[in-house]
Amino acid sequence: MAEQTYHEGIGRRKRSTARARVYSGGTGTITVNDKPAEGYFSRLGDLDKVRQPLVLTGYDGKLDVTVRVSGGGVTGQADATRHALARALLKLNPESRLVLRQASVLTRDARVKERKKPGLKRARKAPTYTKR
Repeated sequence: MAEQTYHEGIGRRKRSTARARVYSGGTGTITVNDKPAEGYFSRLGDLDKVRQPLVLTGYDGKLDVTVRVSGGGVTGQADATRHALARALLKLNPESRLVLRQASVLTRDARVKERKKPGLKRARKAPTYTKR
């Protein structure tokens, strides 16, 4: 049995990490953590966000994609999956760099939760000041 070739990309967002594998010569199925993507990303807009790199490069419906994602919440996982998929497509077709770069799907969103500071309730929220 011949092995299917794939290209892999790793994406991150907030506390989420995703590893996407793009298999050439597929039927267009997207599997996330052994579930269909439609079942995993059920919130409105998350699946469109994940499929954005495929649509931009014209590979939508032509490649099989498997994703392992962990950590964070639903939106962070969707963004991490999009980032990983864009990186994998870049390895598959290096000429698509300009299209992916202009849509800013190759850029890692570095915003993460700020740590809690001592004496404060959260990162910046101070306790209520009382004069008496």
